[in-house]
This record gives sequence, structure tokens and C-alpha cells, in this order.
Amino acid sequence: MNAMKYLTAEGLADWGAACLEKLGMPADDARFASGSLVQTSLWGIDSHGIARMPHYLGRIEAGSIEPVAMMTFEETGPCTGTLDGGHGLGLLVCRRATQEAISMARANGLGFIGVRESSHCGAIGLYGRMIAEAGMVGIVMTHSDSFVAPHHGYKKFLGTNPLCLSAPCAGGPPVCLDMATSAAAWNAIMNARREKRPIDASLAYDESGAPTTDPEAVACLRAMGGHKGYALAFMIEVFCASLNAAPWGPNITPMYGDYSARRHLGSFVGAIDPGRFAGGGNFADSVAALAACARSQQPIDPANPVLAPGDDQYACEKRRRTEGIPVEPGLALQIREWCARLNVAEPAGLS
Repeated sequence: MNAMKYLTAEGLADWGAACLEKLGMPADDARFASGSLVQTSLWGIDSHGIARMPHYLGRIEAGSIEPVAMMTFEETGPCTGTLDGGHGLGLLVCRRATQEAISMARANGLGFIGVRESSHCGAIGLYGRMIAEAGMVGIVMTHSDSFVAPHHGYKKFLGTNPLCLSAPCAGGPPVCLDMATSAAAWNAIMNARREKRPIDASLAYDESGAPTTDPEAVACLRAMGGHKGYALAFMIEVFCASLNAAPWGPNITPMYGDYSARRHLGSFVGAIDPGRFAGGGNFADSVAALAACARSQQPIDPANPVLAPGDDQYACEKRRRTEGIPVEPGLALQIREWCARLNVAEPAGLS
């Protein structure tokens, strides 16, 4: 009962979609949302993968996330637009913003969409890859409530504020940088709390500002790379909050707490048509050549080869499609609880 389980991507996706449908989400949206979380788990980003489904279900049930959101999109110029997400599931809101950005970029070379009134949108590499798979360069940012201390501080101020940069790569999947500006994702701390396991002391502070390995003692995360991660997070806050008339930092509704409270989150999604630039005619081939050259570099340790951005996630996906997605005991318990609550069948292999 307490051992790690390894479940298939298909089984977990079916389970998540069935749960979302039970809470009133249309089948196509439920399938996309659940499939996106499973895809994130396949990439090895467990902090934002299927482990987040119980959180989303709880917020939909409590009323802070609308299962059928009334989104409103407004073109504010040939290359800009704003999307009111109607307090929908962030995965669906950012999918819509990404589609609008791609459409604008195809027509006019650039598409930049500001998002407001959204909720947690999962891993932003989902949207960056959507843009790259459309043959374009992607720039995606989002923010969160306060989890991270500023440089020289030890009290939480900004969110984990991730950034994604992506590009098409001829003959293979997109190259994709998807990174938090904190030393770790807050959801990684929540996973450690759920599974009652220690964290690395370099990731977080306790209430007194001392490093801690106890996830229960974590008061805030450290910024990635000190002042560099903090400054980058600050500027992402400008793009996601100030640009979209959204709350920032300490003013954002906490992700964990009152599940009935709206989040009011913002995001920024950009698509660039490489055909509008000098390198456009050979862009994907050039990116592929750059990636191949990177992989050919001599590593310090042969067991750890030089990779192009995203290679580690694609390797993890290949492995997990064969071995299964790991489901820790705490998550397995949450899945069982939601199955009983919603009268949904457990994914195969859970028991």
C-alpha cells in the first residue's frame, strides 16, 4: 500500500479527465487539461504534473475555478491582445492565449497576449512548445503568490515566476527552456511535505532565515542564483502583473489556503515568426545544428553528456512511457479519495 506505484500515462490521463468531467468541465477541455498534466509528469516535472490534479479538483469544487469559464479576448492592436480568463483553469486559459498569439504572429509577425483573471496554469513549457511546434519562437511567463525571498532578504516576497523560451528544431522536438526563477518550485516543497521526506538545504529558509532540510519548516524559498534570479523574477512580475492590471507578489491570493478564493493571476504569452527575420529561411535547421553542436561538446563526466535545452525532459519522457509515471504514496491516497468522492474508477495499477 505504501510502495511507489508506476502508472501508465494513458491511465492517469483517463482518470484526471473523468474527474474534471464529473465537476462539470466539457470533455474536450477535461482531456486537454488532464493530458497536459500527464505530459508534464512524463517530462519529469513532477512539481507541476498529475500531482496537481487534486489541487485543481479542490478549487473547482470550492468555486474559485470555473469548470466552464467565460473568457473574453480583445485585440488591442495588430500584434497585441488581452485575454480575461474568466477565472477558468489556467491550463485552458493559457492554451487560448497561446492560440491567439500564434494566430497574430502568422498574420503580422508577432503576437503578444496579456492574460488576467486566470489561475495556476501548470508548466509553461506546455505553451512554449505549442508555439515552437507551430514553427515560431515562444516567450511565456507567469507569476504566483509570494513564495520566494528577495536577494538579501529572508521573508517571502515574489513568486517562483517561471520563464519559458522555445524554438522549433528541425528533425526533432523543440528546444525549450522552462525554468523557475526560484531555487525550487513551491510545489516540490508541497510534494516533500506530502511524502514526509527532507529537501536540500540550499533551497529554502525557515522563519529565522536559516537554511532548512525540513519541508514543514520552510517559510520561503531562495531565489535561483541570488540577485540574478530575484531580478529576473521581479521583471517577470512586471510583465505578468503590472502589464495586466493584476495583483503582484504579496497581494496575490495564496495557492494553498482558502480554495474558494479567486487567484486573479496574470501571464504573458508571446509568439514570433522567424520568417520575418534574416535567419528565418533556415531557422529550424540552424537551431538543430546549434543543438547538435552542443551535444557534441566534451563533457567533464562521460556519464553526464552536454545537452540542449529540453533534452533531459525528452529522455525522461521516453523512459517513463516504458516504465510508467511514479506515483508516491501520498498522491496515491489523494487519487483514491477523489475516486471515492466523485465515483470515478481508479487508474489501473493504483491498488
